[in-house]
Amino acid sequence: MTTPLPISLFPFLLLIPAICFTICHANSNLLCIQSEREALLKFKNHLIDPSNRLSSWVEGGDCCEWTGVVCHNSTGHVNQLHLASPPFSPSALGGKINPSLLELKHLSSLDLSNNDFSSIHIPIFLGMLGSLTHLNLSRAGFQGAIPHNLGNLSKLQYLDLRGNDLKSKSLQWVSGLSSLQYLDLSYADLHKATDWVQVTFKLPSLLELHLSKCSLDNDPSPTSVNSTKSLVVLDLSWNSLSSVPKWIFSLHGLVSIDLSVNSLEGPIPDYFRNISFLEVLDLSGNHLNSSIPNSFSVTQLDLSVNQLNGQIPLSIGELSSLKLFDVSENQLNGQIPLSIGQLSSLEEFDVSKNQLNGQIPLSIGELSSLKWFDVSKNQLNGQIPLSIGQLSSLEVFDVSENQFNGTFPLSFGRLESLETLDCGYNLLEGVVSETHFSNLTRLTTLAASHNRLRFESNSSWIPPFQCESIELGHWHLGPKFPQWLKFQKKLSYLDISYAGISDVMPTWFLNLPTPFEYLNLSSNQLRGEISYLNVSSFVDLSSNRFIGPLPRVFPSLRFLILSNNSFSGSLFELVCNSSSGEFMEILYIDKNLISGDIPDCWNHWQVLGLLNLGSNNLTGKIPPSLWHLNFIMLNLRNNTMFGELPSTLQNSPNFIMFDLSENHFSGSVPAWIGDKLSNLVTLSLRSNNFDGHIPHKICDLQFLQNLDLAHNNISGVIPKCFNNLSAMATTNKTNNFVFVKYVDADSFFLNALLVLKGREDEYGSTLGLVTSMDLSDNSLTGEIPKEIGSLVGLLSLNFSGNLLTGNIPDSIGNIELMESLDLSMNRLNGEIPPSFSNLNFLNHFNVSHNNLTGQIPTSTQLQSFENLSYVGNHLCGPPLTKNCTSKGIPIDVANNGSSREGSKVNWLYVSIVLGFVMGFWGVVAPLFFIRSWRHAYYRKLDHVGRKLYVSWATMGM
Repeated sequence: MTTPLPISLFPFLLLIPAICFTICHANSNLLCIQSEREALLKFKNHLIDPSNRLSSWVEGGDCCEWTGVVCHNSTGHVNQLHLASPPFSPSALGGKINPSLLELKHLSSLDLSNNDFSSIHIPIFLGMLGSLTHLNLSRAGFQGAIPHNLGNLSKLQYLDLRGNDLKSKSLQWVSGLSSLQYLDLSYADLHKATDWVQVTFKLPSLLELHLSKCSLDNDPSPTSVNSTKSLVVLDLSWNSLSSVPKWIFSLHGLVSIDLSVNSLEGPIPDYFRNISFLEVLDLSGNHLNSSIPNSFSVTQLDLSVNQLNGQIPLSIGELSSLKLFDVSENQLNGQIPLSIGQLSSLEEFDVSKNQLNGQIPLSIGELSSLKWFDVSKNQLNGQIPLSIGQLSSLEVFDVSENQFNGTFPLSFGRLESLETLDCGYNLLEGVVSETHFSNLTRLTTLAASHNRLRFESNSSWIPPFQCESIELGHWHLGPKFPQWLKFQKKLSYLDISYAGISDVMPTWFLNLPTPFEYLNLSSNQLRGEISYLNVSSFVDLSSNRFIGPLPRVFPSLRFLILSNNSFSGSLFELVCNSSSGEFMEILYIDKNLISGDIPDCWNHWQVLGLLNLGSNNLTGKIPPSLWHLNFIMLNLRNNTMFGELPSTLQNSPNFIMFDLSENHFSGSVPAWIGDKLSNLVTLSLRSNNFDGHIPHKICDLQFLQNLDLAHNNISGVIPKCFNNLSAMATTNKTNNFVFVKYVDADSFFLNALLVLKGREDEYGSTLGLVTSMDLSDNSLTGEIPKEIGSLVGLLSLNFSGNLLTGNIPDSIGNIELMESLDLSMNRLNGEIPPSFSNLNFLNHFNVSHNNLTGQIPTSTQLQSFENLSYVGNHLCGPPLTKNCTSKGIPIDVANNGSSREGSKVNWLYVSIVLGFVMGFWGVVAPLFFIRSWRHAYYRKLDHVGRKLYVSWATMGM
């Protein structure tokens, strides 16, 4: 029951509407000051207003009603100008700032933020606006020195100059801002302003100081700061501080400290645990290497991207007011503490990219305020707890790249606030049904690729969500194409690769009104023709059964991968259409049925870096326009192309991989390959018609790891300078073949077909770890250079099928990591070097069909190969059955024919000699010495010859 008002107050209450009406009516008739209106119009005339935002600023109008203008209620003077633009808006103002603003004597607030003043300087006259209390020029395109006379604004309480291209050699001008409470100079270059500490901390009223990205270094003269300092917010992020400034330790009133992205080292100072008012602490992006201290009395703690080790302390459960806990990208181990269930206020929990193990505690279900949960990229295992379904506020749930097993929890279907669900790259298995998604009406990202899940839904199912991104690669979604995708109107990112789909590509999918940004349908059994791809950035349709001509593509497409299909026809429409190719970076059409010449219209493909047209039916020469592109990788392998290599190829100094193998290219191997393509890692000219010598310039390729010139007509000697191939001469290999990362996808690896160990294999993610040299089946002569032995990083070496002579260099035994060595079918002599006993990793070895002699060196590996590896020589000892003498000579040779086997061979020679003697003296000799025999013999031959001729002539008729 309410208490009635006293009667004595009624007359006063009746006066209130009358007073209000009088004031409001008076203000409605009040026009702005004429001189100020004219000043504003002059100000407008010097501005560039692309969207006509100031259309209300007209002659004769009431400037107090103009956009962005605020007048004083009683005096009518203009006291505020709010002309900020939305960030990155096309409606941003530009031009110049007219000094007419000085006519606004009562102006207290000026906001020109987020505009574009085309790199002009901050006008000096702004320092004469003595009534200003708020000045915001942030992100407005200003550059140059900060005017020192801004320090004259003694009434200024708020100054924001962040996000411009400004600099200042001293901050002494700030000392005049005696009323300042908020100062933001972020992004200004203050590396010469060594007085920034002394000046800013003398401001008596300063509450917030933001100096992010100001190129600040450690203070050379540490300053003692009064402990009664009023500062509550300090932002020194993105600078070059290597230690926490000691003067911070005397600021006991700080509520928020941001020292992120500096160069802080060592342990986390205990000081941060002792600030009683501290609520926000951000030390992320540094080099801190201690464990996490036991207690912090904060509400937001960000220690991400450091080198922290140890375990998450059990005492974390005592931080009842903690809202944000982020220790991602460190080296933490151990388990997630059970005590996290006590953090009743926790909203964000991020421990991703560590080395945590164990399970997710069941107590997670007690975190009723939790919105963000990220434990991705750890070593967690077990099942995803069903208590997840109790997190009614949860918006992001990411457990990807762990070892979780079990089923896809049915409790996911209760998370009505969930926007992002990512459990990809785990060991989940079983059946997923529509019920799992029943209440996920807000879901925008569904990522669960690389599990063992099967999705069974009704063909008429309409999902309750409208996802922007769906990643279900390696799920079993087939055999029919998922019809429920038809209802995803906002979908821009889709991965359903390896999904067991065996179906015709549906027409409705190709005609969706909104273009995809990313589309991966690879490794299914999809079939049919595709006339147009409505995808703006990335397409992978590889390893399907698509037929017909190549599809037309979106003009902005960057990555197109159509490998391993049955596309046919020519390249002309795709390559020569001026609306495609301008932004293309990767084009893979290998392993298809493309035919004809490569068209000569690549001039507008200016950013193409990776081109793979291998294993098609292409003919003709390499077109000139192709060589004007700056390639990183070019693969024309396994076609029927011909001609010599054009010298314009040397215009691609960034070449990493160059493969023209299995064609009909001819001429000599160009010397400019070694001179201009200095970054080559893989060079394959295998199975062509190249001749001439190996150019010595090849030895200049410091990064070359795989050289394949096999099956050509190359002659001359093996260059001794091969020992200069640095990448082959080191055992320290780094897998440097990761080329590009898709929008949010996995890393893209360059791949190559290499012939190692006698077979052809494709290498992708491990290609950077392989080193090989194959010069087999040529006409190389001379000896094997001993310098080859310095290439200790080689895994495979093949010189077979040449005309090499001399001894096998003992230095080859230094290549102890060698896995494959083939020197067969040459003219090598001498013994197998004893140093070959060091080749403990050999699993393919062949020295057959040479002139080698002596005992096979004793080692675990050399005795493991079959006789075929040694046949066609004069070798002895295991694994051969032929024994050796104590001097390492085969017994049959040592005994000079006394053995049974040798006896057989000698009798054979005797039989041949006797046969020759008897034949010669019994038949041939009488023909020479007895004339009648000789004439009879020739008559008989003539008679037989005539009969044969008659028979042949008769048959011919």
